[in-house]
Amino acid sequence: MEQTPAHENHNPDLLRFIPPAANHVIEIGCSSGALAREFKKISPACNYLGVEVDPAYAELARRYCDSTLVLDVEQAGEDFWQANGNRDCWVFGDVLEHLKDPWAVLRKIRAVIPTHGTIVACVPNVQHWSIQARLAIGSFDYQAEGLMDKTHLRWFTRASLIKLFSETGFTVTEGLPRVFDEPQREKVLLLIEQMARLLGADPKQAVADALPLQYVVKAVPT
Repeated sequence: MEQTPAHENHNPDLLRFIPPAANHVIEIGCSSGALAREFKKISPACNYLGVEVDPAYAELARRYCDSTLVLDVEQAGEDFWQANGNRDCWVFGDVLEHLKDPWAVLRKIRAVIPTHGTIVACVPNVQHWSIQARLAIGSFDYQAEGLMDKTHLRWFTRASLIKLFSETGFTVTEGLPRVFDEPQREKVLLLIEQMARLLGADPKQAVADALPLQYVVKAVPT
């Protein structure tokens, strides 16, 4: 799993979805540890484990995590899953889209997570209006970061993200579309609305699903 550049910022919406009462948090792809830093302000007694594939990032995260582990979660052995069976919150901040098989990872979590446990995740929205516009003119160029990050291996819409969790034994109980002020979108949204109407789909839903840059979700064991 390739990495995007580390930074010291955290996702405030993802932070709000982590249950304050979580006692044993594990963040897959903890980067610099910025999210751990902020959650420890809310719950200092929480045991926070950061997992990173990049040793340099893991070293940065050690400033804020109780412990860090250098590991590709997709290569983790049975000992990792059994050792973390007490983790009551698993965090994936812009990570699921980098995995070769996020379905397999979520199923392994489902096998060990406590019944009261949660998964919180932030995932980019491939249905975003800008991607639809680029596809319309044949532009599908990868970039260093953002929606077209060259390290993305999987792509999700609102509907397919819900399906991802449903197929792996979880139910999405909360969701937040992250919508930002973006120029140029209104004329594209008009075309998306018209296209949906021509295809017999709900035009209002098509526009609503084209607005979020990312989705933040909370899921619990079904």
